[in-house]
Amino acid sequence: MAWCGAVIDRRAFLKAAGIGFAATLAPGSLLALEHADAVYASGFRAPDGSFGIATVSERGEIIDRVALPARAHGMAYSAATGRVVAFARRPGTFAMVIDPSRQTEPIIMTAPEGRHFYGHGHFSPDGAVLYASENDFDNNRGMIGLYDARQRFRRIGEFDAHGIGTHDMTVSDDGSLLVIANGGIETHPDFGRTKLNLDHMEPSLVMLDARTGAVVQRHSLPSSLRQLSTRHLDIAEGGRIWFACQWEGARNAAPPLAGWFSKGDDIALLQLPDETTARLGNYVGAIAVSRHENIVGLTSPIAGGSVILDAKSGLVLREESVREAAGVAPAAHGMAVSTYDGRFNGSRSDVAWDQHIVRIG
Repeated sequence: MAWCGAVIDRRAFLKAAGIGFAATLAPGSLLALEHADAVYASGFRAPDGSFGIATVSERGEIIDRVALPARAHGMAYSAATGRVVAFARRPGTFAMVIDPSRQTEPIIMTAPEGRHFYGHGHFSPDGAVLYASENDFDNNRGMIGLYDARQRFRRIGEFDAHGIGTHDMTVSDDGSLLVIANGGIETHPDFGRTKLNLDHMEPSLVMLDARTGAVVQRHSLPSSLRQLSTRHLDIAEGGRIWFACQWEGARNAAPPLAGWFSKGDDIALLQLPDETTARLGNYVGAIAVSRHENIVGLTSPIAGGSVILDAKSGLVLREESVREAAGVAPAAHGMAVSTYDGRFNGSRSDVAWDQHIVRIG
């Protein structure tokens, strides 16, 4: 199976955006873009309480902003079309499609009746289909919604995610597989974000055939780790799928918080050093793989930590305290980390960054 990177560089982003986009930027923003080694998108909360999505340089300089109707969570990015989709924070029912170069108008997507978005999604490699994690809350099952990106994101079908509490998902580079993290936690919009089944959670990791929705493989966790919510995913070189977890059990426990699996293989849980587990506070909020450096980044807003692992061995290469650490994404060198209090790679702006960031150039 061929898996390959999907990140374009900043020069390609500039070329795709065109002269018209550059002409709309303030001089400071244009200068930031021209000198950026990498460009990212992230949701934010502004000082006046409004929400939006911003494009930002690796030095934390905001290049452009687009308003959102409410708070966002994760994002999907298509290197094929340049589009970014910001998904509402669960149990939200909107997702907004934007073109960071502003060559097309934003599109608002709405979850179908009886569903809400679960905060994440991913494009097919050609950018033609958007897959979205969704909650069929009356039937307590996770779903993957299918949307036609060539027809203003019209809903064209859905697959059973074969789990509950479906959260993050991704797509293999050849587009043949959907990889899903079912966190195992039951929620219902009548109870907001309340977790309804912490005593009998059902976390799982699932691969589906992207064409038919058939289960290719499904992994449950050992009964001793039933309260380990499998939440976020990213794919490393060679097809290894890294996943990150959040512990809902006893506070004094120190469960594994990350692991990996590949097609045809069982899951492997990573045993981190005790001090690293403590730095992550039993809660990994975001994970990202840098393929060109073969490293994995983890962040934890609970304990205020950032950790970088070797993607082949799982060994800890670097760890540091980062108060209110939020998103993580590949940088030109190492990992870019954002925070809830407005820092992005050490620079501070007047916005509060949200949970996830995605590199778009």
